[in-house]
Amino acid sequence: MENRVLNILREVGALLEGHFLLSSGKHSNRYCQCAKLLMYPDKAEEVLKEAADKIKDLDFDIAVGPAMGGIVAAYELARQLKKPAIFTERVDGEMMLRRGFEILPGQKVLIVEDVVTTAKSSLEVAEVIKSLGGEVVGIACIVDRSSSKIDYPIYSSIKLQIETYEKEECPLCKEELPCVKPGSRNIK
Repeated sequence: MENRVLNILREVGALLEGHFLLSSGKHSNRYCQCAKLLMYPDKAEEVLKEAADKIKDLDFDIAVGPAMGGIVAAYELARQLKKPAIFTERVDGEMMLRRGFEILPGQKVLIVEDVVTTAKSSLEVAEVIKSLGGEVVGIACIVDRSSSKIDYPIYSSIKLQIETYEKEECPLCKEELPCVKPGSRNIK
């Protein structure tokens, strides 16, 4: 099924090639713009079913997606697993729950992202969850493109190996190729 997921990502224009500035501050030659997948509910349902199948027996109470990328992914995954879904958002640069959402002490929480690279947003959400007495049981995502150790299990629809570079070592910068910042985090 990984080939099917990859084909769908390509079909909807969610897998981009070029020179990209990632939310982590690193550079890459490919970028996953999962918003292009999430435009199509039927395709998003099919792709996220892969992650849902991997966690169908996972014990959790609620899914939490960091805004922006995790909102629709968390909703769709929670819908398939018949669980509630909420989201966190940044206020003055700090991730937090708003809009009357809450995590109750002892609740088991699944963080849901569109793409996990460094898991920076997910780890910020984990801190919010833990500060409220919740327990993070894992991270689910559409695309796992992480290359470093993350302290939580990751359940993805697809795992992609995509090269990332520190700005100072980026071969695309050395070729003077224009760099695009497609993500939502405010970085330079």
